[in-house]
Amino acid sequence: MLPRHPRSVGRARRRLRQQLDAWKVPEALTETAVLLLSELMTNAYQHARATPGREILTRCELSAERLRIEVSDAGDTLPEPRTVTVEEESGRGLALVAALSDNWGAQLRSCGIGKTVWCEWALPRE
Repeated sequence: MLPRHPRSVGRARRRLRQQLDAWKVPEALTETAVLLLSELMTNAYQHARATPGREILTRCELSAERLRIEVSDAGDTLPEPRTVTVEEESGRGLALVAALSDNWGAQLRSCGIGKTVWCEWALPRE
């Protein structure tokens, strides 16, 4: 759980990198996961409802089949990728998530407050 603050993006990246290193996730997948977490955290910080006491929740799950990261915030609008022009400086985050993950999605949280945006990668079978 992190405060809705710009510094939380970097903190979340560091925590994820440490966890993925501990799990011995391959470096290429670690780099991609950290990048996409950064995009999802930035979206949560910039676009979620600014209600006092509402933090951004992050979750990382590793199983034999997949790696999944989730970011939950107090916003109730589900994100949608959008088309941006070359001149625009932002708006490409979800396009990156879609391009660099095997699967992604978003759903409203069951507690009735906010949403969760997630992405995941299938892991190779040994």
